[in-house]
Amino acid sequence: MPTTRRIRIQPADPVLAQGMHNIQDELKLPSAFPPEVEAAAAAAAANPRLPELDRSDIPLVTIDPPDAMDLDQAMFVERSDGGYRVYYAIADVAAFVAPGDPVDLEAHRRGETLYGADAKIPLHPKVLSEAAASLLPGQLRPALLWTIDLDKTGEGVAVDVRRALVKSRAKLDYAGVQQLVDAGTADPMWAVLREVGELRQRRELARGGVSLPLPEQEISVVDGRWILAFRARLAIEDWNEQISLLTGMAAAHLMVQAKVGLLRTLPEPDPHAIQRLRITARALGIAWPEALDYPGFIRSLDPSNDTHVAMLTACTTVLRGAGYAAFDGALPEQPMHSALAGEYTHATAPLRRLVDRYTGEVCLALCAKQPVPGWALAALPDLPATMQASGHRARQYEKAILDLAEASVLAPRLGEIFAGAIVEVADKDPTCGVVMVRDPAIEARVSAVAALPLGADVKVTLVEADPAKRVTRFALAG
Repeated sequence: MPTTRRIRIQPADPVLAQGMHNIQDELKLPSAFPPEVEAAAAAAAANPRLPELDRSDIPLVTIDPPDAMDLDQAMFVERSDGGYRVYYAIADVAAFVAPGDPVDLEAHRRGETLYGADAKIPLHPKVLSEAAASLLPGQLRPALLWTIDLDKTGEGVAVDVRRALVKSRAKLDYAGVQQLVDAGTADPMWAVLREVGELRQRRELARGGVSLPLPEQEISVVDGRWILAFRARLAIEDWNEQISLLTGMAAAHLMVQAKVGLLRTLPEPDPHAIQRLRITARALGIAWPEALDYPGFIRSLDPSNDTHVAMLTACTTVLRGAGYAAFDGALPEQPMHSALAGEYTHATAPLRRLVDRYTGEVCLALCAKQPVPGWALAALPDLPATMQASGHRARQYEKAILDLAEASVLAPRLGEIFAGAIVEVADKDPTCGVVMVRDPAIEARVSAVAALPLGADVKVTLVEADPAKRVTRFALAG
């Protein structure tokens, strides 16, 4: 599925802090939880509804960015007779939040967590999302425990989810585990995860699924200065992602069979859009044999090659239109997620995304052969609109923060010349487009007196970098 760029920032001075404040004001984002919501969350944290089943014997671990505290998932993977067993524990938000209570109503207003490092705007108060409900190490926690059995090819053959008490053994981060894997000193479980992850990747390839490996843009602070860099994903991130995708597809399978639930959908690319991409590939000098389908072509591209990045950027245009579809009694007209080439739902991040609490409740009921709770059924029809609105806010927030960071980093360097590559040219005006500068890692508007050369390495002059306006602009150097 499409890869989004990750933004991690920490305001380093009053100007940047003011810029973050302005962004939140402009987007009318909440600055804090109302007192009654914080009070209800604190009361819930002290009195969760705990399940009887105790599976704290499973040696689960979490793996996330090192600064993450809202830990939704803990995992253990092992080989079993003829295949593999995946244990995936998901934080049980419903153990703390009751339908219609102040925390629930506020979560419906927010929809999802918005990320801006120190300016993160959480879905739930931190007393829940980063403490009582988070799968922190060494703590007994209520969870939705998924047990998924796979055959030797990585295909799912059985799935179950039930409430259970779990205990994570360790809070791990991607870079640390990847170093251990590369050194051959990692816990044996990670070798099993690699096998499962790679098997699932091969199954995705066979289905015709596609992922865009765009470089991820990250922002950090070093000695009070904002630093921007592009980063390639680690292999451990891809293997771990496959477990989340596996669970989302298993949840979708349960709901489709029962004809009740909510799916994450993405329509098939328009054939005319694919044909246009073939024309773009020819213009960039990238071979795309007629017999090679779109997913296969994507996999042939190298995200470290600037010309290929221009092609990948163009490919994002055919992966738009994602949405949610709720159903009860009849399947949606279009139930598929085309990037995954299958049916899929969001089910693994309930601390950070509202919809996952509901898909979890539906699947719990289906596995227990019980009716879906009335409060969950009643909420399903409105969830697609709620999540579309919150997703739009999240994208606006991410873009505004990134624009602020780029303008702030470059403000002292007006008039300087940078090396870059043209990764996008406007349809209506080929003299305007987007340039990707790798040092520092910037994507910004660029203009020229003649048509911009898509995919070409160029020299560009910085003509504007205004943190107050959050605008960065280059011109093609003569």
